Amino acid sequence: MYIIAGLGNPGKKYENTRHNAGFDVLDVLAEKYGINISEKKHKAIIGKGIIDGCKVILVKPQTFMNLSGESIREIVDYYDVDPEEELVVISDDITLAPGNLRIRAKGSAGGHNGLKNIIAQLGTDAFKRVRVGVGEKEEGSDLVNHVLGHMSKEERDDFSKAAVDAADAAVLCMKGEVAEAMNRYNGKRV
Repeated sequence: MYIIAGLGNPGKKYENTRHNAGFDVLDVLAEKYGINISEKKHKAIIGKGIIDGCKVILVKPQTFMNLSGESIREIVDYYDVDPEEELVVISDDITLAPGNLRIRAKGSAGGHNGLKNIIAQLGTDAFKRVRVGVGEKEEGSDLVNHVLGHMSKEERDDFSKAAVDAADAAVLCMKGEVAEAMNRYNGKRV
């Protein structure tokens, strides 16, 4: 059993915002593999299915970004999943331009509060992650307004292309092919 979790904030107010990049990538996966993400369980909305012959649960935590770890921890415990081997987390990254990806087998939160909470809840930073670029904030602007804001049309176009690659990278990570995902997708994609 594998868990692929996309991070974001629940509710219409936050749809298509930079911080919901993880939710957007999960939607790409759900559509590609015919998985319906609609079951409310474990402080999340989940969908169960098969990807490349593997049982998978797609997870959109509903705890808001900064408490994502509460939901992830509950799911990991319930399904008795080893986070180091069977968890992939997809999140936004403001240090990367839209269209860029960064895949890692483990690592720090890099200032991302959702990842920070997951690390605190799981007690490890050794889980696979796919970070999707949403662009840096403009100098002098507020970070919260930036991540909760919408991308320009050009940024959204670049992001949409990267979301397809991020979905494919998450599947490679799920199958234990992190090095292949890094070689194929890290860096500029558009």
